[in-house]
Amino acid sequence: MLSYILRRILYAIPILIGVNLITFTLFFVVNTPDDMARMQLGIKYVTPEAIEKWKIERGYDKPLLLNDKEEKWRKLTETIFFEKSVAMFVFNFGQADDGRDIAQEIKSRMVPSLAIALPVFVLGLIVYITCALLMVFFRATYIDFWGVVLCVVLMSISSLFYIITGQFLMSKLWHLVPISGYGNGLSAGKFLLLPVIIGIVSSAGSSTRWYRTIFLEEMNKEYVRTARAKGLSERTVLFKHVLKNAMIPILTGAVVVVPLLFLGSLLVESFFGIPGLGSYTIDAINSQDFAIVRAMVFLGSMLYIVGLILTDISYTVVDPRIRLS
Repeated sequence: MLSYILRRILYAIPILIGVNLITFTLFFVVNTPDDMARMQLGIKYVTPEAIEKWKIERGYDKPLLLNDKEEKWRKLTETIFFEKSVAMFVFNFGQADDGRDIAQEIKSRMVPSLAIALPVFVLGLIVYITCALLMVFFRATYIDFWGVVLCVVLMSISSLFYIITGQFLMSKLWHLVPISGYGNGLSAGKFLLLPVIIGIVSSAGSSTRWYRTIFLEEMNKEYVRTARAKGLSERTVLFKHVLKNAMIPILTGAVVVVPLLFLGSLLVESFFGIPGLGSYTIDAINSQDFAIVRAMVFLGSMLYIVGLILTDISYTVVDPRIRLS
């Protein structure tokens, strides 16, 4: 197990390097520091002096990959690539255009993102699996039929509709919760209630139908017919055998969502004014703060790889017959 984990971590390093190189190419080769300065300062009225000053203030005045003016290792270290890309591997994300430390901002904004994402993830998983099991238990009945119809309807509605409708009904019309904002401590609960409900409802259709498909596939396997032949009740077969054997594909989908727990929901946080990582990314894109966008891309890639490793490890917990070697 330990050797497998170490090997997967070593495999992740070239992937992160590749993502870093692609990101660097997009931001600094396709879109040069001069172009960044013009977008920040204004294309029409910007002067060469203003561009040079902007680049010096943000460390973009150095060569991209190789600094011929320096000696030995400083040829590589005194470059934009080393300072802006290699430094990310030690979580040194630098400063945003407004002068704030990006790593510190990520730490402070991670809590609001998790405050929404964790309840949506845990409660959503319980609700989706429970509904899918009920539909499979009553398969080929009106409960199953109308359940599938409801799932298709929910899948067909944009998440923006849920956000806007929820804000109008629960905030503006009924005044049950604040329409937007965020608080500290227990006072944050009233601000998080509506986003959590919307997060669960908006994914209910697709997730429930996916879990239903997994359970139906398990119901047609040989071990289920054997269990029925032994005289086990349908409830025992479904909840004791089918649910257990369906946990591997369920875990595959669930653990891969781990990056989203940290990176937050872009739409929900933006619409509800929650100071999480999702709204942080959207604000950076709108203000063309490329340092923040690069940091979030790198962080998302790293968390996604961690999610894949956790998925493989979780298989051995669900089914001890699986050996990672």
